[in-house]
Amino acid sequence: MHGNPVPDSYVYVTEEGVTRHYADGSVEALAWEDVVEVRVGGHGRADEAGDVLIVLLDREGEGCVVPRSATDATFLARLRYLPDFDLDRLSTAVESAAADGYVVVWRSPDPPSPLPDLEYD
Repeated sequence: MHGNPVPDSYVYVTEEGVTRHYADGSVEALAWEDVVEVRVGGHGRADEAGDVLIVLLDREGEGCVVPRSATDATFLARLRYLPDFDLDRLSTAVESAAADGYVVVWRSPDPPSPLPDLEYD
């Protein structure tokens, strides 16, 4: 009798951001306020439906990779808070994801500026 295989990673989505934990113990995390680009692409063999990846990037090019299989209503609802994010464009990109390469489905119209240094009395 075979049990369920242990997932190679799992993803947490909160109001603050997205975190992906890998089986090797490494972690990727990105706050929603830091997201400036969303990409969609394939990974590995094109015949594996679970290989479509949604990549969230910050201004430094660091990010969090979310497999389509880990997306849920919470993740999709949170993406809608990004300015002018188009869920239809995301769906089209996911359905037509190539085995190699990525397609940018959203870029921030105004990348976030650093917070000003506040002086307190």
